[in-house]
Amino acid sequence: MKAAPAIPGPGLTVVRPSRALLGGDLERLPSLEAVAERIQTTFCCALCPRRTKAVPGEGDPHARMVLVGEAPGANEDASGRPFVGQAGQLLDGILSAIEVPRTSVYITNVVKCRPPQNRKPLPDEIAACIPYLHRQLELLRPRVIIAMGGTAAEALLGVKKSLGELRNKVHAYDGIPLIVTYHPAALLRNPNWKKPTWDDVRIARQLLDR
Repeated sequence: MKAAPAIPGPGLTVVRPSRALLGGDLERLPSLEAVAERIQTTFCCALCPRRTKAVPGEGDPHARMVLVGEAPGANEDASGRPFVGQAGQLLDGILSAIEVPRTSVYITNVVKCRPPQNRKPLPDEIAACIPYLHRQLELLRPRVIIAMGGTAAEALLGVKKSLGELRNKVHAYDGIPLIVTYHPAALLRNPNWKKPTWDDVRIARQLLDR
């Protein structure tokens, strides 16, 4: 197998989100289960009344790797679980290739309810939902975060830049290394992005062992 790419240089640094960004009393929720219950029982934006099921996220509460996508799709809305459709199958294969079982990671999205017709989440929808993500990451404290796609990268890093500008760097989210890569759904549309994604996830895999 070809050697893994060298770990790239530093990128952006994001400090711990302020308590105001955690939204009300979210910082007092003691566990991922408590955050999930709040997501499932609260309406925070116009997406919530339209959902079949909210999709808080799932995985190992002690995960060393967290993967963050954009928003649930139709399969996720029906099941209440993240990445269970065709993109999820591709993600499972990517994780298997770097010898990281899906059961050992935590997978979530920036927005926890499905946007209509799978459109990109609007800024107000992201703003309403991202406090949940901040709290999840605060509770998890993983060794590495993978932001999958532009929406996740921009939301976590607080910048408006292209994936090309954000890839090939080790960013820092509250002291946690953060790697930006393509969303699995994008790989289904453009297989040419599989090679750079493979490079990105192998870099993330190396960071687990540092």
